[in-house]
Parts: sequence; structure tokens; C-alpha cells
Amino acid sequence: MQSESTLSFYPHLCQRFNSLIWSCLDSDLTKSAVFHAERYFALDRTNHESRHLYATALLREGQTYSALNLVNGAKDEQCTGCMEVKARCYVTLGRHRKARETLENTLQDANYVSSASSSSRVSRPFPEEAALRCRSGTSALKGNLPEKASRSFQDALALNPYLWEAFEGLCALGTVPDVDEIFPPRPPPARRAPPEDIPTRSVPVATGAGFFTPDTGNGGNLFRSWKPEISQPQPFRMAPPLNPRDSIASNDLSFYPSDNSFHVHRTSRSQPTNLVTQTTSRPLSSADEGGPVTKKLRSTTTQPEALKSKPSKASLDDSLKKARARPALSFANIFSSSGRRSQQTTSSRTNATAGKSSAQPATGHPPTRRSTRLLSGTGPKLPSSKTSRDRRRPTALTRNQSIDSDKEDASLPTEIAYSPSPPSAALSPRSEVSPSPSNWTSAQEQAAQEEYESELAEHYIYDLIRRFARAARHLATYDCQKCVEELERLPHVHQHSCTVIAMVGKAHYEQQDFASAERAFKTLRKEDPYRQWDMEVYSSLLWHLQRSVELSFLAQELLNINPQSPQAWIAIGNLFSLQKERQQALTCFRRAAQLDPTCAYAHTLSGHESIDEDLDKAINFFQSALRADARHYNAWYGLGTCYLRMSKIRLAEYHFRKAAEIHPKNAVLLGCVGMAVERRGDREAALALFNEAVRLSPDNALVRYRRAKIFISMRKYNAAIEDLEFLRNSTPEESNVIFQLAKAYRLVGNVLKSAQTLAAARDISPKSMNKINKLLQTVKDEDDMMDEG
Repeated sequence: MQSESTLSFYPHLCQRFNSLIWSCLDSDLTKSAVFHAERYFALDRTNHESRHLYATALLREGQTYSALNLVNGAKDEQCTGCMEVKARCYVTLGRHRKARETLENTLQDANYVSSASSSSRVSRPFPEEAALRCRSGTSALKGNLPEKASRSFQDALALNPYLWEAFEGLCALGTVPDVDEIFPPRPPPARRAPPEDIPTRSVPVATGAGFFTPDTGNGGNLFRSWKPEISQPQPFRMAPPLNPRDSIASNDLSFYPSDNSFHVHRTSRSQPTNLVTQTTSRPLSSADEGGPVTKKLRSTTTQPEALKSKPSKASLDDSLKKARARPALSFANIFSSSGRRSQQTTSSRTNATAGKSSAQPATGHPPTRRSTRLLSGTGPKLPSSKTSRDRRRPTALTRNQSIDSDKEDASLPTEIAYSPSPPSAALSPRSEVSPSPSNWTSAQEQAAQEEYESELAEHYIYDLIRRFARAARHLATYDCQKCVEELERLPHVHQHSCTVIAMVGKAHYEQQDFASAERAFKTLRKEDPYRQWDMEVYSSLLWHLQRSVELSFLAQELLNINPQSPQAWIAIGNLFSLQKERQQALTCFRRAAQLDPTCAYAHTLSGHESIDEDLDKAINFFQSALRADARHYNAWYGLGTCYLRMSKIRLAEYHFRKAAEIHPKNAVLLGCVGMAVERRGDREAALALFNEAVRLSPDNALVRYRRAKIFISMRKYNAAIEDLEFLRNSTPEESNVIFQLAKAYRLVGNVLKSAQTLAAARDISPKSMNKINKLLQTVKDEDDMMDEG
């Protein structure tokens, strides 16, 4: 079942995963679809919708048997959706009779309901640019164009951070930037509070009638100091609303673009946007002890004509010009409102005087039309407007009429009507008639809760991708211990998914911890017995462990599942190699390379099989592997081994160092570099490399043995004896270790222990009698003439 932390927003999480997976499938990004479908399925394995999506993604990726295994459960566990996916798997496998039988059983179900994975749906595909850039990067990667591939992958992730294929491509290239650079951290979403709880900001104040009253510090011009932020979407416009604003949630949602599965998650709307910056403070009401400010009387001859009918377009243009010339008067009239006398809001006396002195209108010109809300019956009885108000509206305005007047006022000057406006009354500081906490209706609260849970689901998926990205980056740079630590920090439900188990197995394999790697791969085979991915690593692990029976069983199973998979032929080749049948092994590795020319591991194994017979042939195989994957450190190591056998010490050191740069924490590679440096004559530098290799892997027998030999060559016999004793305790059957230990005891003058050790060496390896006799015939400090074995 889903974890406890996702119970509250689990429906939104399901909806988001559903949209994301189908968008990946619609864009043919099947690897990304498999990744997200596996995350969805890991949350709740009893959810049939997630099972269908996971199986569909695996089927589209070519893992037909794994998809069939998901939906081919017991009869009581199957639904009609499972049967549909099962039939498609049978068709892909060519079992058409089984497919027909499955479809007939589906149609006979009286309660048949088509699943979302096969029925019609609203498709929300990727933005075209993001999908094309990801595909371009994949093509460049396979075409050996690393720089172009890296640029394409980074551009794709910048457009859409949910493209897991693009991040895997960067990991394959080894050019992965920091995870915080690709996936910037996002703060957790905050629940939207009621309007009363929003922090008070210096924004225009709403009176009881619902209009904005501008700040007097700007001379009544609301837009003089306010400029919209172009980098952010502007949610408010002065265009007339389609419907009365009954709900904050319903109206606010229309200000954002339609939902797209690949839009970057926006910031929580509970954080208010600073739309207006004011420099002066003002009271909520302009009605003071002295009453409203007396305004300058206008000409009584022109005022009734201006109020008789609607102004024409020319008069609107004239009024706009006048509004620009006299902002203190015209804009204040447009946005001011009247209510009860105690709620009326006007400018202070000082600011009104300053506004009049700054721009005086010409006498005789018709003034701009006042808001009809000023002319409502609830306003104060101003002598200058009484007659015109009675002529125009014989009855008092209702609320609906007041809203209509809002539309008329908002559509007056075009510069006002289509410019971004300050926050609405619902977001303005609370006045005497602002919504009280009791006005936060259940519908509004439910809408806020829905939005909060949707943002939680989006944040959960984004944070999950960040965690997987950190682990994948560590594995790509071969920092295996940190990779395992990151995987352990994942939610518990995801730690049992196949992707995580495979990453753990590969990390332990690269650390030479073969026992832990074997446990991980066995668990992986139980979770998905038909899995093809990563099985080439498992077969090589069984080769190192000399498990011929398990390797034979694995090779047969993989070949039965898909004879066209390179993993199956690599497993068969490893089996023949373990049985010392090199020609058959080489044939299998070549077959794997033919099935997938980009499989660098097949070329590398061919080179290792040829290295004892034909060095030139092996070099060609290793170079082919590097053409397929320039970061395949095994191929660099193979080339170094070839050149070392050809006594080309400089070339060998170069290739060993290239391998060590790719995998800097591999003790064997550092030991090979040290061996080449020692052959070059620099024993001190070689000893430093061996010390570093032993520090990275204290239990690695090969690097300890080589360090012991260099200790002997540098006449540091006691240090050599310490390493050799450690190796004899860990590998008591190794004759070379015992022989070197006897030699070290003899060189320090301990003849008794040397004789005892030589006797043990003779019992373990009777064929080494010639070396033993030669050692007995030498005296102390004649180590230059002795064979070091």
C-alpha cells in the first residue's frame, strides 16, 4: 500500500502519475514511461490502474514477458484491464489463439469496464521541443557525438525536468552537472489561508462597495508607480468579468494557463505577489472629523450634457487625454466609491491641494464620467450631482446594477481596461465590510484543500526524481558507497522496486563486494524473473564467483525469454568462458555485438577472450568497445593489459590511467597503474599508488600481493611479511603467496620459518619444486637473482 505520508493526497498523486506516464508514451519516450510507471506501481501494488500502466509501459519498451508476468496473476486478481493488456502481450508474442481466448473471456464479463490504459482519454503530450531534444540527444549518444548529446539532454531537462531518459543520457556521457543545478530544490507547498489571514501589504483598499480607492501619494493615479512583473504571469486584468465574483477559487483558476503535464510546477499561490508598491500609508476611510473634502465646483452647463448619454469614441479619447493631464481628479473618480458616510474614502486635504495645483483642467471642457457608483442612492448628498443623479437613475442601484456599472467603468479607456491591475478586493486588507472568517465558505475551503493536495503530489514526484537523480549520478561516477546511501534514503515503498535493487547490485559489483551483489541480483530475479536488463552484469558476477550451475540456468532462461537479446548471448558466452571453451565464448560475444552494436560490453568480453591468443585482435575489440562507449573503463583496462604484455610501458600506463580516471575508486585499476609505474622504474610513485589501492580496498588480495612484491624489491621485508601473512590467512591455498612469504623470511634471516613455509608451499604445489630448490641455494640479500614467482 502507499506510504503514510501520501495517504492524504494519494488521489491527486495517482492522477498526476497517470497523466505523466501517458504523456511519455504518447511521445515515444518509453524508458521515462517505465520509470514513472514503476514509481506509481510501487506506491500501491494492489492498484490495478498502476499495474496496467506499468505493464503497458513495459510492453512498449519491448519487455513483453515482464509485462505479461504483471497482469498474468490468479483468476481472482485479474480484472478486465489486466485481460486487455494480457491479450496485447500475446499478440506481440505471436500467440494469437491465446490472445483470442483472452479477449473472448473479457467480452463475456457482464461487468466489463474498459481500463484507462486502453480506453479513450485526454492526451496531454510533451511539448514538442522537449521531446525532440531528448530524442536528438539519444541519437547523438548512439552516434558517438558526446558534446551534442550532452547539450540536447540538458536543454530537454531545462524544458521538462521529468524526462528521465535525458538524465540517464547525461549519466552515460559522464557529464552530469550537479543535481541541484538540473533539478533546483523547491520549497514544500503551503496551504492557502483565508483572505483574512493573508499578510497585510500596501495595496489599494476596498471600500464597502467593492471599488479600489487609489493612494493619494500618487496624486490619485493608481498606475503611476506600479509596474507589472513581466517574469511572472499576471493574474489580474481590468477587463470586465464574465460572472460576478462569487468564489475566490473559481475565478482565480481562470487566470492560470490550462493544466499541462509538463509545465514546471509554479510557486504556491498562498504566497502573495507584490503587485503594488506604495510609499505612503493611508487610513481605511477618508471620512474624518471634518467630513469629506470640499471639491472645486464645476460648470453647471456642461455637466448634465456629459451625463445624458454614453460618451462616444472621440469623447473617450478626449477624456483619456484629460485623465493623463489631471490624474488627481479623473482616476480618483473612476476608482473611488461611495457608501455610507462613515465608509467614504477620499484624499486628504493636503494631497488634494497638491493634486489640484499640479494640473488644473481647462474651464468649459466636459469632465470625465464619474463612476455610477458615486451616483448611487447610498452615497452622500452632494449638491453638485443631485440633479443629474435624479435624472439618470430615478431609483436606487441594486448590487447587480452596481456590478454592471463596474463593467462600464472598466471598459472606458483602453489603457486602463487592458493593463494589469492590482489585487482584487478579496486580497486587499480587511475593511469594515470585508469578508469575515465566517465568509470562508466550505466550497472555497474545499477548493483550497484540493489545490494544496495537488501541489503536494507535484512536489512528491519532483522530490522523488531528485533523490533518484542523486543516486544515479553517484553510480555513473562510480561513487558506489554514496549511491547506496542515497538509495537507502528513498521512501520504503520504492526501495523494493526493481530499479533500486538493480542499482544496489551494480554498486556492490563495482565495489568488488560480490557477496552483497549476488544477494541483490537474486532478489531482483525474484521480483521480476523475466527481466532482461542488467543481466549481463549478473552473468559476469557469476563468472567471477565461479558459479557454473547458476550461470548455466541463467543463460538458458534468458535465451528462452528472448533469443534476440544481447544479454542472453553474453550470459552464454560467460558460461563457455568459465568452462575454458574460448572459441564458443567468442562466437557468443560476437553474436551479442551483432544484435546490439552499441553494446560495448560485448566487444570488451571478446577482447578479453582473445588477449591470450592474439593481442592485435584483442586491441581491435577493445577499440570497438570504446567507439561504442568512450567511458567503458573495462576497455581501457584491456588495452592497458595488451600494451603491458607487448612491453609498451608508456602506452600501458596511459590506458590504465584513463581507466582509473573513469573509475577512481577501483583498487585493481590503481594497482595496474602502480605496476606500470614500477616497470618504468619509479618505485616510490608505484608504492604510493599501491598504498592508495589498499586503502580503498583493504580486502583486495591482488593489490596487497603486488604491494608485498614491491616491498620486497625495495628491501622493506617486514612490511612485505605483514601483507603476505594477511594474504595467507585469507587465501591459504595460494602457492605464490606462501612462496613469497618463505622468501621474505629467508631474506630477514629467519631460516626456520622460511623452511616451514617452503614445506607448506611444496605440499600445496608440488610442481614448484624447482623454485623451492633455487630459493634454498641462495643466500641472504641475493634477491636480485631469485625468481619472484
